[in-house]
Amino acid sequence: MKKNEKFLYQYLNNASPTGFEESGQRIWLDYIRPFVDTYISDTYGTVVGVINPNAEYKVVIEAHADEISWFVNYITDDGYIYVIRNGGSDHQIAPSMRVNVHTAKGVVKGVFGWPAIHVRHGEKETNPTLQNIFVDVGCSYKEEVEKLGIHVGSVITFEDELMELNKKYYTGRALDNRMGGYMIAEVARRLHENKVKLPFGLYVVNSVQEEIGLRGAEMIAERIKPDVAIITDVTHDTGSPLYDKKKSGDIKCGNGPVVSYGPAVQNNVRDMIIKVAEKKKIDFQRLSASRSTGTDTDAFAYSNAGVASALISLPLKYMHTTVETVNKEDVEGVIKLIYETLVQLKAGHDFRYIK
Repeated sequence: MKKNEKFLYQYLNNASPTGFEESGQRIWLDYIRPFVDTYISDTYGTVVGVINPNAEYKVVIEAHADEISWFVNYITDDGYIYVIRNGGSDHQIAPSMRVNVHTAKGVVKGVFGWPAIHVRHGEKETNPTLQNIFVDVGCSYKEEVEKLGIHVGSVITFEDELMELNKKYYTGRALDNRMGGYMIAEVARRLHENKVKLPFGLYVVNSVQEEIGLRGAEMIAERIKPDVAIITDVTHDTGSPLYDKKKSGDIKCGNGPVVSYGPAVQNNVRDMIIKVAEKKKIDFQRLSASRSTGTDTDAFAYSNAGVASALISLPLKYMHTTVETVNKEDVEGVIKLIYETLVQLKAGHDFRYIK
C-alpha cells in the first residue's frame, strides 16, 4: 500500500468528533508537514499547512475535519445511556450499531440496543427517536458505568472502518468530510513532488466544527484573511434511491467533481475553475444552491470584507450514515481540479466584478 493510501485509511478510521478533533488533526498534520513550509493552529484545533507564508496574496484550499457523533446525556440507574446529537447524527440508523465511547481511560465498547421485532409488532410500530434510542455498555448499574470513565458529556462514535466496494468506491463513516482533508493534503503533496513554485501564499486549511455551524472556518478565516478560498466538501448523489432530482438536482457518483452556483459562490472564481476543468478535460457536474451552500464556503465568503470563494464538491451516497460512499475517480477528479486551478492562478488576481 502506498504512503498516501496508508494515510487515507489511518485518517478515515480515526475518530474525530466535532469538538474533539485533535487526534485526527495530528494524523493529518504529520502527513502534510513535509509538503509545506510551516503550519499554524488555533485555539479550537483548526490546522493549516502554509506554503510561502510571507507572500502578500493569500489563497486558501479548505476542508473540514470533524465528524458527527453523540454525547452521553443521561445514565439510568440500570446502566443504560441516553444520548443527544453532536452534529447531524441520525437516530434512525442507530439501533443495533456498535459504538465507541471515548473516555479519559480509553475507548469503551458499546451498542445501541433495540427491542426485538417480536415485541414491536402491532398497530403502532415503535420507531427510533432521540427519546428512545439508548446505548448499552454491558453494565447493570449507573455506578458500574461511571467506573468505566463514562459520564455526561462523554462523546460516542459509531464503530465502522473504511472499506472498498467493487474496487471502485470507498465506503465508511466520516467521509464527510475527512475525504476532503485527504484531498487537500494530496494537492499539497503533488505541488511539492512536482516542485511547483507558487507565486502566492497557499494555506491548506483543515477546519474544525463544521458540523455544528461552520464554526472553525469562521474563526480561521478571520485569522488568515485570504484573498481567495476554494472549499471542498461532499454533496448528495441524487441518483441513489429515494432522492427527488427536481428538488435536489441531478448528481451522480462517477460523473466527476461538482461545481456549485449560488450567492456565496463568487462567479469569477467559479468560472475560472470551470475553464480549468474544460481545458484539462476534467469531467464535472453543476449544482445550484438556494441561498447558502451549507458548507464552509459560506463562512469564508462572508468573512472580513468578503473573500472570493468557490465550492468544489465530492459526490457522496448515504450522507451521515456509517456507509458513506464515494467513487475513487471522483476523488482523483477533485484533487486534480484543485491542483490545476492553483498552478494557473496568478498572484494578485482581482476577482471583483466591477473594477
